[in-house]
Amino acid sequence: MHTPACNVHAEHLSVGYGHHTIVADIDLHLMAGELIALIGTNGSGKSTLLKTLAGLLTPLAGSVRVLDQAPGDSPKRVAYLPQHPVSSHTLPLRARDVVAMGRYAHLGLFGRESQHDRDIVLRAVERTGATDFANLPLRELSGGQQQRTHLAQVLSREAEVLLLDEPTAGLDLTGKAAVADIIAQERARGTTVVIATHDLQDAESASAVMLLAQRVVAFGPPAVALRDEHLRECFGFTQPH
Repeated sequence: MHTPACNVHAEHLSVGYGHHTIVADIDLHLMAGELIALIGTNGSGKSTLLKTLAGLLTPLAGSVRVLDQAPGDSPKRVAYLPQHPVSSHTLPLRARDVVAMGRYAHLGLFGRESQHDRDIVLRAVERTGATDFANLPLRELSGGQQQRTHLAQVLSREAEVLLLDEPTAGLDLTGKAAVADIIAQERARGTTVVIATHDLQDAESASAVMLLAQRVVAFGPPAVALRDEHLRECFGFTQPH
């Protein structure tokens, strides 16, 4: 019987900036196909943890491995969607060009895009509903359209671990439902997904939820982590019944 791989493993991990710890003593053990939702207000540590898993920040204490390597050492196999993706609006980049950048880790500096790469990019554009504006300049797109474009770029990586920071930001209900479907599809093919969000609905289908408030308030299945006492500690309100 096939045993799922442990794709993200952290023990007593502390994350932060410089010498300033934001969240300490994080333990994670995420298998292939699992979805963990990081929930908390702005400044709670969600983005800091994601950046550490992506290799953009150095762990301050403890240990962390992503696909059995140090964070950042598997660019072909890990894809990260930042909360505020940066794309130069001074360049005449079409949405499709931005999506194609997701293939750069596979192509290398001087690699040429093959038909296989073009097919992957086209599929990512279709999956995120970006087909209608794929040939428009990025600077002409709405915030929601840009968000779909950047999500398509991440999907074109065909990664084994997806690190998504507020992937539904700026999207309407239809867009949010599409993202939920995409995450379900990725999990079905064995991708581990870590999503940072402040929307409790994003956690409903998660394998586990980590509530953060510059510390780990709760971690476990949604029914356990999202108890009223935990939500009050994080947000100051309880979940409507």
